[in-house]
Amino acid sequence: MDLYGGIEAGGTKFVCAVGSGPDDLRDEIRFPTSTPAEALGKAIAYFREQHARHPLKAIGVASFGPVDPNPASPTFGYVTTTPKPHWAHANVVGVLQEALAVPIGFDTDVNGAALGEHRWGAAQGLDTFVYLTVGTGLGGGGMVNGRLIHGLMHSEMGHMRVPHDRERDPYKGWCTYHGDCLEGLTCGPAIEDRWQISARDLAPGHPAWALEAHYLALGLVNIITILSPQRIIMGGGVMDQLHLFPLIRAEVQTLLNGYVQKPELQEGIDHFIVPPGLGNRAGVLGAIALAQAAAE
Repeated sequence: MDLYGGIEAGGTKFVCAVGSGPDDLRDEIRFPTSTPAEALGKAIAYFREQHARHPLKAIGVASFGPVDPNPASPTFGYVTTTPKPHWAHANVVGVLQEALAVPIGFDTDVNGAALGEHRWGAAQGLDTFVYLTVGTGLGGGGMVNGRLIHGLMHSEMGHMRVPHDRERDPYKGWCTYHGDCLEGLTCGPAIEDRWQISARDLAPGHPAWALEAHYLALGLVNIITILSPQRIIMGGGVMDQLHLFPLIRAEVQTLLNGYVQKPELQEGIDHFIVPPGLGNRAGVLGAIALAQAAAE
């Protein structure tokens, strides 16, 4: 069986794994996302060791962004204008390609997770869907007509602007670029900064969750009316709070106000806005799916 390497390159940690799918993850390591030289060096050392045991056909990288995912661009495979220290304009694919000499698949972490969900998870059989992750930041990717969403660069769904009722919520927002964009109002650090307590420690009945569901639903309604997805998959650390899902679904229905007359958004909404089928492995399995696509 062909084996592939996957790198889930997150803003706080790298997850590197070897396998061929959700039923065949043979090895995995995790380490902090330090500097590019240190983090990529650890990944290279890991894959060289794994490759010596069993040749890897390709390696996929599902990366935090912004990134350049266009193979025709001179900066393909770079992290670009990220505010993360040391990582702006870091050449990820070039360093891995030179060291490992195998095909490298590269995309955003959310597009990678979307590809994994399409191949093995909650998006199987669909051709138009969205994958959102709500955690340290908020990112969105997915497919339209069976192809991952690309264009000028890639989707930045977390930076859409949503209505901000400053009487209800005077919080200024977390985003260093936009303040109160969707990410700036809903990401994990925004929750903690606003309420002075980690989202993990907030009780399910805390008013933070109704506010969180409202903002996330505003973003989802924009996505629904623009892309008309067949399903929206929501992952990330904030969405580990499963009590958020019914709040978000109800708020989406309220905001749509019956405008989109489809059963998926009415009695079927529990199956329209869903957690990842691959759980917290969606990112690294998405990276392996990107490796498979690169090899193909």
